[in-house]
Amino acid sequence: MSTIAAAPHAAASPTVRTSAARGGARTLAITSGKGGVGKTFVSANLAAALAARGQRVLVLDADLGLANLDVVLNLHPKLTLHDVFTGKATLDQAILPAPGGFSVLLAGSGMVEYSRLTPEIRDKLLQIVELVRPRFDWVLLDTGAGISDVVLFSISMASDVLVVATPEPTSLTDAYATIKVLATQQERRRIGLVLNQANRPGEGKLICGQLQQVLQRFVGAAPGQAFKLELLGEVKVDALVRQAVLKRQLVLEHFPGSEAAQGVKALAHKLLG
Repeated sequence: MSTIAAAPHAAASPTVRTSAARGGARTLAITSGKGGVGKTFVSANLAAALAARGQRVLVLDADLGLANLDVVLNLHPKLTLHDVFTGKATLDQAILPAPGGFSVLLAGSGMVEYSRLTPEIRDKLLQIVELVRPRFDWVLLDTGAGISDVVLFSISMASDVLVVATPEPTSLTDAYATIKVLATQQERRRIGLVLNQANRPGEGKLICGQLQQVLQRFVGAAPGQAFKLELLGEVKVDALVRQAVLKRQLVLEHFPGSEAAQGVKALAHKLLG
């Protein structure tokens, strides 16, 4: 069984990106500029869509202190990431099977001590990601919203980033701010976008183009610094999503023919190339 030992401190830089070239899972951080845009919904259902295509998937709940992945999946874990951090459980004991055919590593909720990024939390998170990568094809990091140091560090551990937004102006403003920080501080030249709750076909393409145009002025001004915001998915407004969320069920499992489910399946297809 895997255990967490004391790890050497990471470099002083806030960016500690793991490399897919070193083998193991493709790491994808799923984040958002603000809460309430369906980030965890996308994480859970995307994991199910990837698993349905034969991929070994782990969703790591990196929203430390305000975790709700367990609620979305209707899981009642006895062991969480907190228990691994404190040595009360091994990593193998804390990784659980989830509906949809993927695995989860859940974080405990309401723990104020995880609202700040200490060197100890940073090292343990990094070590856990490195330990699970050889065992899966995909590790999805369901991060918190915004640009706190905990969120930014969680994102920095991933090779790729997916920003979830809705067409609402506040969501788009916060998504822009998040993408700008990731492009400048973490020097990311390509970031994926998923428009959730799209009102009409093509809305995601239009919004992505508008954001790209504004971002390019600030991010890609220097030679060789071209920045690409890529629309990877568009999930339409669908009343069945609310039904699934209220029942704590995956849309992909219980309403596989819904428009929202089709949007998530298309996202998985695009990620798999």
